[in-house]
Amino acid sequence: MPVITAVPPLDGAARMTASRRGRIWSLVAGQAARHPGPVTASDACAAAVTAVQVTGAWLSAASGTEPGHLMSVTDAVSERLAELQLTLGEGPSRDAAVDGGPVLASDLADTEADLRWPVFAPAARQAGAAAVFVFPLRIGAIRAGVMGLYRDRPGSLSDAQLGDTLLFADIAALLLITADHDGQAGAAGVRTGPAGQPADLAGHRAEIDQATGMLTEQLGVNITEAFIRLRAYAYAHDRPLADLARDIVARRLRLGPDPDPSEVGQA
Repeated sequence: MPVITAVPPLDGAARMTASRRGRIWSLVAGQAARHPGPVTASDACAAAVTAVQVTGAWLSAASGTEPGHLMSVTDAVSERLAELQLTLGEGPSRDAAVDGGPVLASDLADTEADLRWPVFAPAARQAGAAAVFVFPLRIGAIRAGVMGLYRDRPGSLSDAQLGDTLLFADIAALLLITADHDGQAGAAGVRTGPAGQPADLAGHRAEIDQATGMLTEQLGVNITEAFIRLRAYAYAHDRPLADLARDIVARRLRLGPDPDPSEVGQA
């Protein structure tokens, strides 16, 4: 059996029963009851961790196959996995978003994982992940992002766990698409972004977007090239993308037009 499996998109009505869907919704609602405010896509992400017996999870929102912004994480490793894929431009999240179906990597130490993701796979193992499962968030032709799960030990999802995770992803997609984009109240009454995005994660994405915009002016390139340059610098210097963006926005760091940018010190 291959270690990495791409599951073709399935029709929602064909993979669920009313009772099973009701059980999953109850788990999501139970998660939401732990904080003030409405049920959000982040609740579906968090509820999936215990229900399908994984170590952690993350949820990223995106339009189409473009790099998304991180909406929710359940632990530091989940955040690192999402950050790595955004920085490297490779990994199961990108593949799931492009292909439109789940990508299941039950053993990141397998040769197949290294061949498919030569940079991400070893970095993910170093971060503490042994298996990664990513599900696209989509309803019909609408693509809203991805939900990723990881385990700290290798092992496949059982058929029942896979079926449940597909339902969690369906619910997360529905909640994400229908979320109030003017902001919602999250845990402990903290003001959040779309679908209950924690304020710190929203701030990270805002800084990345602002830094990318600044680079278009500094380097005289388009927005796509500016983001590529930002990712390349972060990878070359082993820095989280959000931290690098923060330094650029604060003018503590300026990237030169040269393909090998270097720090120029304090502004």
